[in-house]
Amino acid sequence: MRYLVGVSRVFVGVLFIISGLIKLNDPLGFSFKLEEYFSAQVLDIPFLEPHALALSIFVVIFEVVLGVFLLLGFQKKFTLWSLLGMIVFFTFLTFYSAYFNKVTDCGCFGDAVKLTPWESFGKDVILLVLILILVKGQAYIKPFLPAKLEKGIVVASLLGCAFFAYHVLNHLPSVDFRPYKIGANIEAGMSIPEGAPEPVFEYTWTFKEADGEKSYVTNGAYPESPGEFVGVETKEIQKGYEPPIHDFTMEEDGEDKTSVFMAEEKLLVVISYDMAKSEQAAFAEVGQLAKKARAAGYKVIGLSASGENLTGTVTQSTGIPFYFTDQTALKTIVRSNPGILVLEKGTIVQKVHYNDIDHINLN
Repeated sequence: MRYLVGVSRVFVGVLFIISGLIKLNDPLGFSFKLEEYFSAQVLDIPFLEPHALALSIFVVIFEVVLGVFLLLGFQKKFTLWSLLGMIVFFTFLTFYSAYFNKVTDCGCFGDAVKLTPWESFGKDVILLVLILILVKGQAYIKPFLPAKLEKGIVVASLLGCAFFAYHVLNHLPSVDFRPYKIGANIEAGMSIPEGAPEPVFEYTWTFKEADGEKSYVTNGAYPESPGEFVGVETKEIQKGYEPPIHDFTMEEDGEDKTSVFMAEEKLLVVISYDMAKSEQAAFAEVGQLAKKARAAGYKVIGLSASGENLTGTVTQSTGIPFYFTDQTALKTIVRSNPGILVLEKGTIVQKVHYNDIDHINLN
């Protein structure tokens, strides 16, 4: 039992720290995932949506700190019961998501490691078992450092997490795990390589025959039946290859302009997924940047999911024409509202938060 507790302690502690730090690198992204869980289509608790960012910061810092506590053997009972409470809640959440197919990615490891709902549930079940082992064998969990050093590490962990969260929220994630990272080509990210696996579907055909309704299952072929056709149900049984970028368009009045803009030698793009939630004061500096960019030979455009009533005001003040792009795609591209991208023939060469506009280099 001593060795089992020791191994479980290290595994759970390290995993909580890694998982928490990955999400702490991008707390805004984790808040978007929480908003998805809080929505009417999933848990139906929309009153929590405005607090998603605050909750995401608290949860990820608490996750890291619990991992540190466990490894140190600090505040043993509080740590173990907190770990158990968290894992029971997340096990329920991942099961609910998987069983009802509500959220396709739990966000457990941010964008660094994508898990299917059932993989997330399996991971949580394993953690639940390990944490129950720790609760059962808590007598073997003992501190191994002097009390003063232990408290110093705890305080340093809290302060470090708080500073890191503040930094990435006011700039951008320190490590970009998304398909729109600097150096990525958007068109290449949307392409499907030759020979890539295709999706496989199962078709259930229903016919009304002499002895009642009868169903036939095929992979697409229309079955032979003497009866009258009633209907067909389609189920995807194997996913095909999905390109990293699959929901990106730049539209004007329903016309897709993506290929036109991806061919631009010098393109500066202002992104605001929701104008109503954007930092309005930043658009004054954005407007100045747009003037400098045009003088340097850049084409300047904006991308937003907001309507013309909101984008039109910014266009009037900055001269930047806005095109429509899916809100989820814009949230994925840059964790800033507004944010700035510099592209060269579809390749992202610069990406900054609105607080770092002065870092843009207009060659």
